[in-house]
Amino acid sequence: MKSLFAALLGSLVLSTTATAHVHNLVDLQVVDRDTGAVLDLHHRRGHAYVAGEPGHRYAVLMQNRTGERVMAVLSVDGVNAVTGETADPYQGGYVLGPYERAEINGWRKSMSEVAQFVFSAPEASYAARTGRPQNVGVIGIAVFRERVPAYVPPPPPVYRGDEWRRKSMAPGGANEADAMAQRAAPAPSAEAGLDASRDQPMADAKRERSEEFASELGTAHGHREWSEVRSTQFERRSTHPDEIVQVQYDTFEHLVERGVIRRPRWEPEEPRAFAGFVPDP
Repeated sequence: MKSLFAALLGSLVLSTTATAHVHNLVDLQVVDRDTGAVLDLHHRRGHAYVAGEPGHRYAVLMQNRTGERVMAVLSVDGVNAVTGETADPYQGGYVLGPYERAEINGWRKSMSEVAQFVFSAPEASYAARTGRPQNVGVIGIAVFRERVPAYVPPPPPVYRGDEWRRKSMAPGGANEADAMAQRAAPAPSAEAGLDASRDQPMADAKRERSEEFASELGTAHGHREWSEVRSTQFERRSTHPDEIVQVQYDTFEHLVERGVIRRPRWEPEEPRAFAGFVPDP
């Protein structure tokens, strides 16, 4: 079954030397748009974290590492960044061409406009303001490979006795008779595995988070800006995501408190006889 999805058209960005969140299919980074810096990744217990600055605009950077088209369904705070629905892999997403690198700057409002992603207090986040605060503080993508139709040649016709002569003498000959039989045959259904897959939430490992681990940052619905996309057709190769990439974000101070980031230990300098020029008193 084929459906229309938003395909990223513009907003391509230059390559950067910062380390990406490298996966097999799509790399994921978070960029502070006010400073231009790619946020450093901090890893702890199998999870990736970035430290955001309250009030700063940010962008989600995705790069297709394959030589084929893929679709990335983007979830911010558990909300689909294209449709605004509670995130699910089978909703609309962004289609990336082979090796395409693209920047997503905000919540999609139309085919030509987004509302900026802005780091905010959790209660001011779009998810909390729409009654869905459970997953504030996490950015994720569900990645799908594209199904490419494979040509399967039809089997050669097999006839017995004078059946070949009768069908070959029919209007259009044997080929037309075969085509009529194929048209009369019921088409295989593409719905078989779809309903079961819709029951799979985007984050299969969701859990109730305590106050200690709840993020002190969310993503607000910021000012609108131009960001044009177009529609394309994309058929998923599988009923399940081929890859799920997730990054959690929080304030620097809270990540230090949670033990994700370690502050560098300050060591006092030893006294020196010749420290430099004479400063003013």
